Amino acid sequence: MLWATRLPLIVLLVGLGALAMLVPAVHAYVTRDLVTARAFLYSCVMFLFLFTMIALGTSNYNIRRQGRSHLISLFALFAALPAMLAVPFSEVVTDTTFGNAYIEMVSSLTTTGLTLFEADRLPPSVHLWRALVGWLGGFFMWVAAIAVFAPLNLGGFEVVAATESSRDQKGGVVRLDHIGGSSERLARFAARLAPIYGGLTAVLWVALMLAGDTPLVAICHAMATLSTSGISPIEGGVAGATSGYGGEFLILIFLVFALSRLTFTSDGRQDGWPALIRDPELRLGISLIAILPALLFLRHWLATIEDGSDVTVIEGIVGIWGAVFTVASFLTTTGFESSAWGEARAWSGLDAAGLVLMGLAVFGGGVATTAGGVKLLRVYALVKHGQREMDKLVSPSSVGGSGQVARRFRREGAYVAWVFFMLFALSIATISTALAFFGLTFEEALVLTIAGLSTTGPLVDVAADKPIDLIALAPGAKAIIAAAMVLGRLETLAIIALLNPEFWR
Repeated sequence: MLWATRLPLIVLLVGLGALAMLVPAVHAYVTRDLVTARAFLYSCVMFLFLFTMIALGTSNYNIRRQGRSHLISLFALFAALPAMLAVPFSEVVTDTTFGNAYIEMVSSLTTTGLTLFEADRLPPSVHLWRALVGWLGGFFMWVAAIAVFAPLNLGGFEVVAATESSRDQKGGVVRLDHIGGSSERLARFAARLAPIYGGLTAVLWVALMLAGDTPLVAICHAMATLSTSGISPIEGGVAGATSGYGGEFLILIFLVFALSRLTFTSDGRQDGWPALIRDPELRLGISLIAILPALLFLRHWLATIEDGSDVTVIEGIVGIWGAVFTVASFLTTTGFESSAWGEARAWSGLDAAGLVLMGLAVFGGGVATTAGGVKLLRVYALVKHGQREMDKLVSPSSVGGSGQVARRFRREGAYVAWVFFMLFALSIATISTALAFFGLTFEEALVLTIAGLSTTGPLVDVAADKPIDLIALAPGAKAIIAAAMVLGRLETLAIIALLNPEFWR
């Protein structure tokens, strides 16, 4: 299989995408949906033949700058490959256009989970295909973040680049992602992370089936959780599943892998598992998941004391659980809504719940995870910088403590984090303005923009006053949403790096 690692990355991804079509083909055959089975099988054969022809033509192709080539391949993966993945989808769902099928595949591959179709409209094997595409997209981001983004100081790694390089010069920690070429890193980290990613998905799948879900619902929700795509084959997502609160609890446990890369890789965890306690991303994420529901709970509790109304213990537990699960889900950009979220909103008396969920999605999860958004590490750098600036207002001549590494993190790290945050805000303004030209209201344009840039598609259903009818949008608006999803998955800094003339010299 060494010859495969020498192929251009996008060519290899075409072959992997074609092979993945066998999974829904087999599932459709077993369930006796022969029309769907033939659509996926014929597409698999056709694209495998295309892959073979291209592989033979590029087998001796010498890639001089692999970092640039793989970054271009990442862009082609999310922008061009969905056209191939949409072929069997459009063959099965014949009452729609190919453009809608393409948008659906872009949404799945970027782990956005924004869907144009109602759950009852798609066959079970097509739901499995959507979840599988999202799962594969999430795994590739796991691998690409460490093998491609980290050496280029992109994807959040730019915040700690100065800190880690200074430690390397002192003979301390050596980052594994800088060893070898890009292709070598991709192969090595794919082989290392595949058993972890697949094993965690299998464990959650079995656990959800034991909790009461059907095999199809369980596997789709398991893949959607690990990839943070939020894709579900049933109306209402997790809230409509038969596993109930037990299934939500299991999903909440596995959402921790979207808060920090240290939960699934030893890169940066040289001190062992105790390093998780000191991980800023994990601490910030857990703090948000604990503090925000607590504030919602106290808000209602204080109101009940004032008006003298009686509240049962069960109502309080259900309300706070709905808030905890939903906050964790949208913070990790998964977008699952708890079946108790309605009780949590009624409990807190919060009318603008969509604004809170959009803010959480903008925060996002951890660096080098499947989550989108600004990323917790960048938010943490800005928080530490803000704390230091407030300390200097009180004591202008003070010297910041915690060592040289922390000082660089607060200075250089906060600077690049602020640059990215401004680019993210500029992207929101640009895309929402472009959507407004197609007749969308300010609220609809803002919700769609944040849903795309943060890769949190379910925001479309829960953040606005009423769900947005995506299928009725103009083709130009859909194209802008697709571009927003690709931009949110790759991040603005990676796109700017592709446009940088120095990058091409």
